[in-house]
Amino acid sequence: MKNHIQNILTKVLWLAILAIIPIITNAQNQSLSLKQAIAQAKVHNRDLRIDSLNISKSRQQTEITKGLLLPSVSLTGQFQRYLQRPVFFGLNSSSTSEGVGYARFGGQEITGAQVTLAQPLYNSGTKHEIQRRKLLEKQSQLSYQEREVDVVARVKQNYVQLLVLQERLKLQKESILRNKKALADSRSLLAQGRALRVDTLRAYTSVKNLEPDVLRLTYALQISQQQLSVLIGNEAETELFLSDSLQFNPAETVPVEDGIFTTSLRRPDFQILTLNKEINDKEIELYKSARRPVVSFISQYQLQTQTNKFRFDHAGWPPVFYAGVQFAIPLFSGMQNVNKIALGKIERLQTDMIYQNAQEQLKTEVRQVVASLYETSQRIKTQQNVSETAELSYSITKYRYEKGVASRLELIDSEFALTTAKSNYLEAVYDYLSSKIELDRTMGKVEEGL
Repeated sequence: MKNHIQNILTKVLWLAILAIIPIITNAQNQSLSLKQAIAQAKVHNRDLRIDSLNISKSRQQTEITKGLLLPSVSLTGQFQRYLQRPVFFGLNSSSTSEGVGYARFGGQEITGAQVTLAQPLYNSGTKHEIQRRKLLEKQSQLSYQEREVDVVARVKQNYVQLLVLQERLKLQKESILRNKKALADSRSLLAQGRALRVDTLRAYTSVKNLEPDVLRLTYALQISQQQLSVLIGNEAETELFLSDSLQFNPAETVPVEDGIFTTSLRRPDFQILTLNKEINDKEIELYKSARRPVVSFISQYQLQTQTNKFRFDHAGWPPVFYAGVQFAIPLFSGMQNVNKIALGKIERLQTDMIYQNAQEQLKTEVRQVVASLYETSQRIKTQQNVSETAELSYSITKYRYEKGVASRLELIDSEFALTTAKSNYLEAVYDYLSSKIELDRTMGKVEEGL
């Protein structure tokens, strides 16, 4: 009975272990579509999270600057003990024309406390600095959007690269299987005396030449998976299973350059360049405001006492209270303000030139993207026809070889042409999708599809 119970418990334990193992395994595996990858990257990408903190920093800097318009209140206190009391001259009746008499007054211990209020009334520099900080805050938001466009494009590029690597690996394995079958056939024919030994050696060489490519593609696939995992914010060890497939729509048309250029001018980096002009203007106004006066309201309430032998309970605490207006007018600052204004104007001119240069470079970039789209779309159509022709040619050659009409060399050449044609088609599709991704990046799009 006891052994029976132990056997039951052992079976239950093994069943529990077998049930837990798939859960643990799936925890490190993830099925992923392109849409899911982009959505996850927008939330968990580490570069985007860093840039989002920059937005928070800019907002905090704006709030710090706004604090310059608010009143400041401070409480100060002091305690002093004189080993020799303070000296006051001219109060002693024994003063002579040769010397001025003095006397010592006051207590040995002096204690006081003050509450001071300072409220800025007029400071044009603070107003311009707040406006500049708001522009910098907007700039940080645009920088985040620019980073988002880049991250989405990198996710798309990496996802497409993974799909192509998987297809190339599959294609290479199919080629090895075909060559292994041809090797087996060649050995069989050699044993029957119907083939030459050189055909068997050539088939063996073909198989061994293809095996290193499988290893290279496998490692490239693993590295690309790790890169995609890091991009979407996963751990690098997470294994991804892509649920999408390579797609090419031959009905798609290549967009017009003028429309792309107009749309691209609204992307975040060009908005940043435009915003830099406004920031330079605010900096010039800030430098000019340093010439203007600063007016503040000042008020203080003070309690002070003096005593001997620390008898504060017998001391008087007379209050002193005042309020007034304080102003400061800059007269000369070593030509610093003049030079700062001149520097701001130079930076403004430089910003205009940078924007114009970026526009000219964008025209070249747009033309290059459009040309690449047109060239790759045409290449896909050509390679598709070549691939279909190569597949038909291989089927015919294989049939003729099996009937003893074609040579082994013809079959090897036909199989190599088929593998090359399919590989070239995959490369054309990859180049076309890469051009589409680059088009989205150029236009500043963050769409979730290709």
